[in-house]
Amino acid sequence: MKQYSFKFLAILMSAIAAFLFNVNAAFAFCGFYVAQADGDLYNQASQVIIARDGKRMVLTMANDYQGELENFALVVPVPVILKEEQVQVQDPKIIERIDSFSAPRLVEYFDDNPCRPVRPFALESQQSSAPNAMGSPSADALGVTVEEQFNVGEYSIVILSATESNGLETWLQTNNYNIPDGASKLLQPYIRQNLKFFVAKVNLDNYNPDKFSALRPLQMAFESSRFMLPIRLGTLNAQGNQDLLVYLLSPKGQTEVTNYRTVKIPSDVDIPVYIKEEEKFPDFYQAMFEKSWEQNQGKAIFLEYAWDMGNCDPCSARPLNQEELRKAGVFWDDASVFMTRLHVRYNRNLYPQDLRFQETPNREFFQGRYVIRHPYEGEADCREARDYYQQVRDRQERSAQTLSNLTGWNLEQVKRSIDFVDPGEEASEPWWQRVFN
Repeated sequence: MKQYSFKFLAILMSAIAAFLFNVNAAFAFCGFYVAQADGDLYNQASQVIIARDGKRMVLTMANDYQGELENFALVVPVPVILKEEQVQVQDPKIIERIDSFSAPRLVEYFDDNPCRPVRPFALESQQSSAPNAMGSPSADALGVTVEEQFNVGEYSIVILSATESNGLETWLQTNNYNIPDGASKLLQPYIRQNLKFFVAKVNLDNYNPDKFSALRPLQMAFESSRFMLPIRLGTLNAQGNQDLLVYLLSPKGQTEVTNYRTVKIPSDVDIPVYIKEEEKFPDFYQAMFEKSWEQNQGKAIFLEYAWDMGNCDPCSARPLNQEELRKAGVFWDDASVFMTRLHVRYNRNLYPQDLRFQETPNREFFQGRYVIRHPYEGEADCREARDYYQQVRDRQERSAQTLSNLTGWNLEQVKRSIDFVDPGEEASEPWWQRVFN
């Protein structure tokens, strides 16, 4: 049987669900964007786009499903009964675009000739089969009601309501939804909240692997005063920690998590040049994130990006255009779109509650940004060169210490990877100064 690997939601019943549902001057950037740490870094990274204004919300879900298509099942608690016209499949490229645009970034600067007058200028660049509701036992006997049933793209979808979690679990299993045993414990809280269940599996008759290399994201639109993202169901089949990237789009400002602590990912620090030259940036970012997560005992959510979509500085990718924003779920007429990117690493024990959000007017900018500075490599035979090369040496020492502190990497090994300048040799006085001074 053909094996598939998808950049999508978690395994089997990876349930991401959602219901819902300033200003500091951008520092002038002078450098080149050179790399990014995007969602490809993580093996089990679910990605969710939430576009919300007031009670209206569009939710786009992509996952990292790995397994056989017959076993794919997605169960998402939703606040309302969704009709067919409220659900569609979306172009997976929109997930890649929004991930690439907001990813933590590596930038680089090049020192000027220390023997030339300092200019307040530097280059800036931008790299720029429908379930059988009549199964045995019957849906009625299990307290399950099939509210809606339809096909969208390669998915067969049913909208369920339930009165009892064991009955819902039994219904899903008897109708060939491959969900883990014990799901009822996590389903029960949602039933108590009178939520419905958006349940999807792959309609193999409608899936064309020649046309799409992977399952496409599912997108749904609805209104609700609840602004939350259920993540608890996704822990049922989790194998260790899971990474979740949430991209929140709002016409107002930053979107904040209200029931867990949010911290900014370490940013605006100098790191050694070899991180770029040896293509170590993904390794660096993963190690730094891991250490930051551990220092917070795994109980913090990390802010990786917060910016108005109208600009970026530096840009890791060009801003999304109006058509792309529409695909991402932006439905309001106002062109203002503020984006918040949150990174959650969670498991069943550390996150006993689903994520709850609130919109805010805070339009403070933030980005995960890491800087490398190249020493001047030309001839420098002036008196100022001595001080310059000593400053470079000190800077390299500091960047080694910073890298070690952020990642936990061995300091001596880090230093062995750095091509330190030699202030003594490089800063020797020009020969003629012995005569001319």
